[in-house]
Amino acid sequence: MTHRFFEGKEHASIYQTYRFPPPDGLKNIILQYLDNKKGQPHELAVDLGCGTGQNCQLLAPHFEEVVGMDVSECQLDEARAVQSCPNITYRKGTAEELPFSHNSVDLLTAASAAHWFDQDRFLAEASRVLKPRGCMALLGYSDMSSKLHYKNCGEQLTHIYKEVKQTLMPHTNNRVAVCDNKLEDLYAAITFPDKERIEYTEANHLISLRNLMGFIETWSAFQTYKKKDPKSAQDLLLNTQDRFLAVMAVTSLDTELKWELEYYCVLASKPQ
Repeated sequence: MTHRFFEGKEHASIYQTYRFPPPDGLKNIILQYLDNKKGQPHELAVDLGCGTGQNCQLLAPHFEEVVGMDVSECQLDEARAVQSCPNITYRKGTAEELPFSHNSVDLLTAASAAHWFDQDRFLAEASRVLKPRGCMALLGYSDMSSKLHYKNCGEQLTHIYKEVKQTLMPHTNNRVAVCDNKLEDLYAAITFPDKERIEYTEANHLISLRNLMGFIETWSAFQTYKKKDPKSAQDLLLNTQDRFLAVMAVTSLDTELKWELEYYCVLASKPQ
């Protein structure tokens, strides 16, 4: 993995608290794809760039074994600290050097992580470790189309959110654009003839203002800004929080709003 973020202990703790799993509907699409292409049994799923394990928790009931992998030991420590299913294990490692034998993995997933991978090396490893008809599912969301809704002030809230993104643009790694572009280049580079990219827009989260602010704090761009200028980064958070409260005409950070996200998923199945 060429690009390494999210590795510090403080960042990992924030990530565990404020990041959220993909929607169940998208998980079901992935499992149905695997059922159609490979069928049972579902023995081993590997979640790459697993972070603090949210996606592993979703997969665990459907596989005999789930392995979450991440470059950050701090992220993995947070994942292990959460009471989880006994069939989940976590390993430190990269998507470009997978510690699995040839033709051994039923499903390879990456949730909001594949844009950090070395594309060619990852795809070579995926082709090596997947079983015949095994599948990969690379999912994420495009933050460019995020919308916030609260009573009649949704447009104002969305504008503030996008202003924060714009403020942090000088600190944003260009790999984030790969995610916002829905992994177009990676999709084109997949050599498996059986592949598709889907969009899943039925993803509306209820989120408290407190948790929304925490989510912003998890961004790699915010953490980069914070390392360069801690005071200005903190001021940005507090100012944004105050603007949200004022527009919503509320005083409690526990006030909930609706957050509309546009998810996508790249699906591919290894040939027989």
